Amino acid sequence: MADTHQLIKEVLTRYKKIAVVGLSSDANRPSFGVTRYLIEKGYDVVGVNPAEKTILERPCYESIDKVPAPLEIVDVFRNPKFVPDLVERLISLRPKVLWLQEGVGHPEAEKKARDAGIEVISNRCILKEHMRLIRD
Repeated sequence: MADTHQLIKEVLTRYKKIAVVGLSSDANRPSFGVTRYLIEKGYDVVGVNPAEKTILERPCYESIDKVPAPLEIVDVFRNPKFVPDLVERLISLRPKVLWLQEGVGHPEAEKKARDAGIEVISNRCILKEHMRLIRD
């Protein structure tokens, strides 16, 4: 397995479709700012939030199951207690990467995702990692 920095750089370079679970329309929430940054950097981003239809002019879906396939990166801004249920859904959807933002770790669910062949990046901010590792 590649070292963590190399893996993250590879993920951020290879995959361009990101589903942001827990995307908020509140400009003060981290998910909003991170999503805006990812869009500015050329990523194809959609939201997963049952209360919204669009955020940042991007479609929002009521659940991860409704996001058009294929899934590449699933970026999670939710309380860790929701991660096991999300992983159960993701196993059949087969995304390439489950990205758990800072403070969103769940070791048991992460192991289950890895065992199902999903790459897991945990407790890291995708914006900070992009700024640190991708020079553009």
